Amino acid sequence: MQDSHGRSVGDAAHPMLFMSISFAAFTLLLTSCSVDIPLRPEAQGEGEGGQATSSSIVCIIHGDGDYRYHDADGNEVTADEEALAKAKRVAERNPQAEVFIFHQKPRRHFLFIFPRRDGEFYYYRNGQLIANDLYWRGQGQSHFAPEVELRRRFPGTNQSGKATIFLYFGHEIPESDGVRYDASYPERTFAVHDLARGLGGFMPDSARFDLLVLSTCFGGTPHTIGALAPFARTIIASPGNLHLSYFDFHSLERLDLGLADGDVPAFAGRFAQRSFDRLTRDLQTDVSVAVYDADRVQKFLLSVQYMYDRTLTSLTTHSYTAESERCDCADLPAFVLPTMTEGVDIFYRPARFGRSKGKQNHSGWECWRERDERSAGSQSTETIPR
Repeated sequence: MQDSHGRSVGDAAHPMLFMSISFAAFTLLLTSCSVDIPLRPEAQGEGEGGQATSSSIVCIIHGDGDYRYHDADGNEVTADEEALAKAKRVAERNPQAEVFIFHQKPRRHFLFIFPRRDGEFYYYRNGQLIANDLYWRGQGQSHFAPEVELRRRFPGTNQSGKATIFLYFGHEIPESDGVRYDASYPERTFAVHDLARGLGGFMPDSARFDLLVLSTCFGGTPHTIGALAPFARTIIASPGNLHLSYFDFHSLERLDLGLADGDVPAFAGRFAQRSFDRLTRDLQTDVSVAVYDADRVQKFLLSVQYMYDRTLTSLTTHSYTAESERCDCADLPAFVLPTMTEGVDIFYRPARFGRSKGKQNHSGWECWRERDERSAGSQSTETIPR
């Protein structure tokens, strides 16, 4: 087919189609590169017309890794998506709370060329979704710089008198190095001290979170608790394996009732108990959930800091060789001190099988030791995604 000038209509359409696609892609690129995230009028805080909140929750869900697993019925589950759904339910069922949810997702591209935003932010207040935006999580020098900036854009969030809770869900956080924690950013590092620095950004002016929930594997180590203690009064973590979505979220619903007396340590104990009950019902491996009083554990941490840091240095030098393994700190005589159990409430059940089946108690602290030949040949065959 030809137009009035004798040109093929098909030949003319191809450049126009190409220009349209190019314009659309360029427009998408511009919008995806924008760092300005507008706030809706109703998200301007608790000032004029805003209903006050009695608690504030910050939830970070790390999903940039292998988080797929199969449940007891053989169904495939994406753990970070499951954690996100539970976090949203908590936000919707807290009529007197504000909830910030940050979902760190894998990096993707449009048309295999243009990068897309890889973080999603949700802000709830009084059970209602106020803001939901995409953002770039690879910006800034600090690992949590974009998340901290987003939180600070809500002027009503820094009022005193609120119960403050921080939740982190993800893989085991390395105590040193931290290379390749993000699958999409293998050159970036993320270690325990990066999480601690992020906590300081979320709670400025030397304030501390009332409660920190660390839903990762091996969070109950002297180094990890020591690094996070300046930023939280009470910490819930597991010294052993812990699936990132396995903590029981129901305790976080209706905080206006569950925290009506303001007793955060007692609430933390109930939270840990419910999570422990769920884990022991669903798993055959050993289960450990611990509650740490960040101030009371300081005597023990100061006593063992040199020994533990020396071990970390050795492990880093040898790149966590096969000659090392995790263990209860109580299995190492040098760590067995009178202050070891002070400020720690531990919920523990041994594995149903394997060499640790007969271990009936746990100190609540996880350490490293050299692996002997017997332990190297008798490791548990059941693993939990981290």
